[in-house]
Amino acid sequence: MLNPKLPEPDLLKAVLQPLLEDFEYWFERSRQLLEREEITFLSTSEQFDLLNRVKQAQQEVNTAQTLFQATGGQVGVETTVLLPWHQLLTECWQVAMRFRKEQSR
Repeated sequence: MLNPKLPEPDLLKAVLQPLLEDFEYWFERSRQLLEREEITFLSTSEQFDLLNRVKQAQQEVNTAQTLFQATGGQVGVETTVLLPWHQLLTECWQVAMRFRKEQSR
């Protein structure tokens, strides 16, 4: 998950730290929506699955943040780890947009 060979710790701190914070924020918002609302266009199992994937991603982001902080920003997170998080957030944003659109009708 982490790559200790990456140079430029200042660059990592400037880019990765806010990115991890963004992931943390948006996964929490997604989790709250999925826990508090009945998403009628998703089956119960689809909503449960999406919620579980969000919870798993939250744990992964928290682990990455902990390791990043513990090393003083000396390690990064590989793109192969970041990409699935981004794809999951995109899925969550699409669900949230559709949910809000249907709520406004």
